[in-house]
Order: sequence, then structure tokens, then C-alpha cells
Amino acid sequence: NLAFVGAHSVNGVAALHTELMKETVFADLHTLYPTRINNKTNGVTPRRWLQQCNPGLTRVIREAIGDGFIQDAEKLSALNDLATDTQLGERVAEVKRANKVALAEHLKATMGIRLNPDALFDVQIKRIHEYKRQLLNLIETVALYDQIRSHPERDWVPRVKIFGGKAASSYHNAKLVIKLANDIARRVNSDPSVGGLLKVVFVPNYNVSLAEKIIPAADLSEQISTAGMEASGTGNMKFALNGALTIGTLDGANVEIKDKVGDENIVIFGLTAEEVAERRANGYDPRAIIEGSRELGQALSMIASGVFSPDDRDRYAGLIGGLYEHDWFMCAADFESYAEAQRAVDARWRDPAAWRTCAIRNIANVGWFSSDRTIGEYAKDIWKVT
Repeated sequence: NLAFVGAHSVNGVAALHTELMKETVFADLHTLYPTRINNKTNGVTPRRWLQQCNPGLTRVIREAIGDGFIQDAEKLSALNDLATDTQLGERVAEVKRANKVALAEHLKATMGIRLNPDALFDVQIKRIHEYKRQLLNLIETVALYDQIRSHPERDWVPRVKIFGGKAASSYHNAKLVIKLANDIARRVNSDPSVGGLLKVVFVPNYNVSLAEKIIPAADLSEQISTAGMEASGTGNMKFALNGALTIGTLDGANVEIKDKVGDENIVIFGLTAEEVAERRANGYDPRAIIEGSRELGQALSMIASGVFSPDDRDRYAGLIGGLYEHDWFMCAADFESYAEAQRAVDARWRDPAAWRTCAIRNIANVGWFSSDRTIGEYAKDIWKVT
């Protein structure tokens, strides 16, 4: 409160975040100082997150539209005129596959796991936190594993689920989620009944250098935080800049990415921030939702009963029990919508030309999320640099 009163400007880091600050944390102060809060959506530097980490894609873009985007990322928009160009789509796909091969080779050398570079690389790399909902992703992974085993006759899209991130040292549930990811990976990757249709990888010691290998290789970017809880996020920007499609909630900068790339080039699911607040305020019964969803109930039962932790069958009983009792982060509430969105991703993946067009549209329309634009806005609107 003192900082707010003493400052001449207070800013949020995404449009939704800024509005939530006005309505919640600083509602009273915003009434007193209605012009003080302003928005400055985060950005990422294209020098590192395109040119340095993905030289192959940078080269393809330069040959397609020239060098202007090197100094001004918003000039990537010239790619929109070529989004349906077959030759460009094939070249972008070739670069993506080469990046996937490089990542697969790195993970084979460091972890001993073999991955199919022609599978869909589905990636969630970020700090481990309950609101970021790695747990929702893992529950859906278990449900998918169960479905593949139960219905081997279906035309499943091969997937590699890649997780990475660190947990605070005292954050028990976050560390338990890391343990769960590794336990699921151990079981799924050794099960011959799923063949090469599903692999799960938790990459150890996640850091920026690893991100520079993973992000250019990602096909699908998981940005699935509980709506209203992510200030902005910047991983979502990095992935889109490298031609990954986003599956996400209307949270943080996902809202603005959706506005920039278009509804047809992003996969949105789940409750809105307003709907989350309404459920919390009016009484939310996750148990009823779980008991009404056979797929969700089965997945939670598998985890809670020790299917993935035979050495300690009660390891995840408390973690899963929390979903039945309160589920503050709405994993049960969003599960069905998330699972449907994942199957929509499968359907899109089966049309390579359409997927490539979506990838190019993402690259073309996220130049606005450059940190150059963000810093320019700070300089002009807050610091008054002349």
C-alpha cells in the first residue's frame, strides 16, 4: 500500500492481470487514484528466444520475408501473406523436426530414453506450482494412458509428454507432483501395450539452456493455469514465437496471444477468471464432478491407489484426496474441457498442412510480445524518457 501511494505509476504485466489488480488487490486505492494503474504486458527478447535458440527457423524466415524482423519483431507479420504457402510450411516443418531430433538425441544421451521425433511433442516447462496445474496435465496423461490400453484399435496420435521445472524446497505438494511425473513416466515408458504411442519425460535440472533446446522442438505449448492466477507468463510467448500451438486457459497473456494469433490458431479451454471466482464464492463440489466423470474418476483412482507407486501405495493418497475435498485450483472442474481440447489437438495434428499454417500464423503474430515493445512502453509512459 505504501508503494502504491508513493509511486506515480503502478502497472500490471498482462491485460487481465491489470484489470484484476484494479478489481481486487488495489480496489480501494484504484478508487482513490483511478489513473495510476496501467498495463504493460510482458515481452521476451527475440534475440535469445528466436535468433539464438532457433537459427534454423530464423534462416527460413529471413529467406521468406527479409531481415526487417531482426530489428523489429513486429515485422514478422509479413509471414501472414505466406501462411498457406506449401513450400514455406514444409521448410518450417523440416526445421521443427530437426529441432525435435536434436532434443531427442540430447535426452537419449542424458536420460537414456528413446523418443520418436515424428510424435507430437507436448511440453509443459515452468515452475512447479499448484496453480500452474502440472497435476491436471498428469491426470489427463494417466487418462490417455488408460484409454490407449483399453482401446488399442483406435487411431491414436503418438505423443511425447515433456515436463520440466523446479519446486520451492519447502513446497511439499509441488515436490510430490515432480515425484508423480517421474512415477508415471517409469510405468508408461516400460509398458509394451502402449508401444510408441505415449512417452512421458520429466527433464531434470531444468534451466534456460535446456529451455533453448526444448522450446524450438515443441509442437504444443501447455499454458493451463487456473484462470485469474497467472500474472502474465512468458513461456507462452517463447513457444508461439517458435511455431508451437498453445493449449491454454483464458489466463495471463494467453488472452492477448489469442487476440493476436486468432481463435483458430490457439486451443482454449476451461473456466474463465470470473467463473472460477463465482464457483469459489458460491460453493464448489469437486467430488460430484469426479464421481460424474468415469474417465477422471478412473485416472484419480489409479494414482491414489498406488498403480504408479507400487513401492508406496499411499504416496499420492493425500494429494488426490485434496482434489475431492476442496480442489482450489479447479483441476476437476476443468478436466473434461481439457481432455476434449487435447482430442481437438489430435484432430488438428492429423492434418499436417493445417497444423503448419497454424504454426506460421503463431510466429507471424507474436512479434508484439517482444521485450523491445514492453521496454519502449515503460520508457514512454512510466519513465518519461525523451
